[in-house]
Amino acid sequence: MSEKVWYQHYGSEIPKEVDVKAYPNVVAMFDEAIAKFGPQIAFQNFGFDLTYSDLDVASRKIAAYLQSALGHKKGDRVAVMMPNIMGFPTSMLGILRAGLVQVNVNPLYTPRELRHQLIDADVETIIIFSGSTPVLAEILEETPVKNIITVALGDLCNPNLPSPPVDARITNAIDFQKALNEGENLPFNPVDINQDDLIFLQYTGGTTGLSKGAMLTHGNLVANVMQYRSFAGSLVQEGNEIVITALPLYHIFALMVNFITYFLAGAKNVLITNPRDMPAFVEELKKHKFSVFTGVNTLYAGLLMTPGIEECDFSNLRNAAGGGTAVQKAISDRWKALTGSHIREGYGLSETSPILTFNPPNATEFRSSIGIPLPMTDIAIRDDQGNDVPQGETGEICARGPQVMKGYWKRDDATAEVMTEDGFFKTGDVAYMSEDGYFHIVDRKKDMILVSGFNVFPNEIEAVAAEIEEIAECACIGVPDERTGEAVKLFVVKKPGTEVTAEAIEDYCRKNLTAYKVPKHIVFTNEIPKSAVGKILRRELRDAN
Repeated sequence: MSEKVWYQHYGSEIPKEVDVKAYPNVVAMFDEAIAKFGPQIAFQNFGFDLTYSDLDVASRKIAAYLQSALGHKKGDRVAVMMPNIMGFPTSMLGILRAGLVQVNVNPLYTPRELRHQLIDADVETIIIFSGSTPVLAEILEETPVKNIITVALGDLCNPNLPSPPVDARITNAIDFQKALNEGENLPFNPVDINQDDLIFLQYTGGTTGLSKGAMLTHGNLVANVMQYRSFAGSLVQEGNEIVITALPLYHIFALMVNFITYFLAGAKNVLITNPRDMPAFVEELKKHKFSVFTGVNTLYAGLLMTPGIEECDFSNLRNAAGGGTAVQKAISDRWKALTGSHIREGYGLSETSPILTFNPPNATEFRSSIGIPLPMTDIAIRDDQGNDVPQGETGEICARGPQVMKGYWKRDDATAEVMTEDGFFKTGDVAYMSEDGYFHIVDRKKDMILVSGFNVFPNEIEAVAAEIEEIAECACIGVPDERTGEAVKLFVVKKPGTEVTAEAIEDYCRKNLTAYKVPKHIVFTNEIPKSAVGKILRRELRDAN
């Protein structure tokens, strides 16, 4: 690789090359960690512990059940549809051990979304949270699903924990504990898995129509773990990490960073099953001297407004990471005032396993940047014709590296649309590289607003409005306008017990934004539509207008 501008920030700490072939597959990573950290706590949920050895034993039983009872062969797809509970990591390691491909499914999906994913991935077996079974029951007969394993909240945890009942329309399911019991007496046959074999079908792009399955390989995930570990350096301390996992494990960010990366480092992972219950979440946080916290901007914003957060012990917090959407400076500043550390922003996508860029360990200030590329990751900023734009100008982020997916499942057409002839993946995100080699996201291509021919990026408007003390969160879209083509419309949620007028918001924006960027319409609302991960769904706001 030629000398890149961002290498100046690597110093002697970050290597330019890493061994992406260090492990033949992700299972080998897990096996190494289990051998090293056996009796230590791997996961904690509802106050109960699962050690590395416990996970080893339970996952082998699931692998044996999938192979010997259900007859699964290497490469078959198995769907996992559950929140952050003990059943998730156990199922995942069992699926991977058996050489199968995990299809990660959001437990809050609608019947339409679930039907598409199960049919598209040709899923015959689903491991599903009991509370999600009513949605499955709606569409089960239209899908290829033959086997259903239901998981309760307290499985491998607290058997007395109440869990929603399995939908009465589902009559042929086996519960997780029974599958474990049966698997104990069945043979498990280790599978030869190489780096080219698929590990996940990670569905993405559902906000613009039917979602597509990004084909991620064992090699993609091994590479991204090795890239992140070598880049993060002292941010990851082996055998000495307590990780708070509130982001859902079915999402690639938490799956790769919180689970796989920190499992390899011998971390204790605290699973937060329902982070939307902020008061209960804060009560759980008070119990831990955690060292790693990952979240999206809305999660940090919500915690900062929750009473009791100031009583948490942040003295051990080394890495507060943000991704998924832009982290706003106002939120990072409030987080630093509370905890002593800024939110360290990174960037990636389902298609890139996911991390492409991150702010390095030596970056002590928040800089409204997604950071610099990980080792062996090449980022180009290109125009619509595929030409590199001059440094400092905006264009589409295009990425190349060993973490980039194999393509979209059964969608050669969609793969061809996003992959360039020279091997770059077109992300659909607009950004620029500043003089010092740091990258700055401007917005999603499709969210851009055109006011009198000027490009307006919602992220910028939202970041400015978020600086207003009384605003809890906000989102902005473009709406048709006779005079300017489009105009900026801002949706605002006020902090409880505070008052702010549309005029005051407009005045503040006028002081901090060029005239054409100032919101023409300001609407107060009780909530802003978000995905399960906390990304603002601007499309839903547009559809409602």
